[in-house]
Amino acid sequence: MKHIKVLVVDDSAFMRKVITDFLSEHPQIEVVGTARNGKDALEKIPLLRPHVVTMDVEMPVMNGLEALKTIMETGPLPVVMLSSTTKEGAENTILAMQYGAVDFVTKPSGNISLDLYKVKEQLMEKVILASRANLRGIKKQEFPQTTASYRPVSYSRIEVQPSTKRKKIVCIGTSTGGPRALQQVLTHLPKQIPAPIVIVQHMPKGFTKSLAQRLDTLCEISVKEVEHQEELKQGTAYIAPGGAHFTVVPSSRSLVAHLDYSPPRNGHRPSVDVLFESVSELQEYEKVAVIMTGMGADGTAGLKMLKERGLTTAIAESEETAVVFGMPKAAIAAQLVDDVVPLEQIANTIMKYTGGQGV
Repeated sequence: MKHIKVLVVDDSAFMRKVITDFLSEHPQIEVVGTARNGKDALEKIPLLRPHVVTMDVEMPVMNGLEALKTIMETGPLPVVMLSSTTKEGAENTILAMQYGAVDFVTKPSGNISLDLYKVKEQLMEKVILASRANLRGIKKQEFPQTTASYRPVSYSRIEVQPSTKRKKIVCIGTSTGGPRALQQVLTHLPKQIPAPIVIVQHMPKGFTKSLAQRLDTLCEISVKEVEHQEELKQGTAYIAPGGAHFTVVPSSRSLVAHLDYSPPRNGHRPSVDVLFESVSELQEYEKVAVIMTGMGADGTAGLKMLKERGLTTAIAESEETAVVFGMPKAAIAAQLVDDVVPLEQIANTIMKYTGGQGV
């Protein structure tokens, strides 16, 4: 059995010891070294040649974000971030995802978490998953950090007439690797897109709001964390809040978002299946369903219901760009997908099927 070599990076000696002990319990994982800050990590990576790095966000000398950017620019490696659950911690985690981190684990009680055992299994699972991640799907940061001069890159104009005069809705499901994928897609959609966009991104409570706020600063369309009983508008993307299922229901005037806290579906709340199944009930609408990078098969059952009820075109991210080709692969294997395209072509494909024009 091939061992997954891990470098543990944290400024706390206690946390380095606890993380090392936890990971070492797994027969597939070998901790080959530790580092006390980002600078120390960058010096040790060429010597230790880890397969995966666990990286604390807040550290002296060089923090986790700075080290992550350097790793992704000079010799990309799968990195799993460990972050706090504070507002600043959530914002930094979203930045880390968009700089190229594969995934993250939240420390239960701050930088020095005596109760880290609560996330031990999750940490092991994410390290193993990260070791299999497709780093070809992670490119250098493509977007600026401010919106002062930002405009989506020019895409070829698409002149496609809608197949009917029905109203449209776009629904997107994604998981591991999703924040970067969503940034790539949503920043290339024009504000005139003739549809609301509803999204499930597997992510804990608190982090989805930071994700939506960051994407909103980068996009022509509006992006927000959806609220209960909110009316859905064209040209706006609505992201399900972590910890709640997001469904869409028709009202007398338009569509309304509903949030509920019913049990997780196949381990997920929000669940892509739950969102897609609710959208399948919208008889007055044509649907464009998109499944992107993520572990598992969430979205396939919902997509099946969408297709059975007609008026649905399905798009899956291709293996060449998906950081984790689990969710798209499951949908493709079920023969529910109309188009399989690389990440950079998804926005244009959405516009083709909504009858709009590319940016």
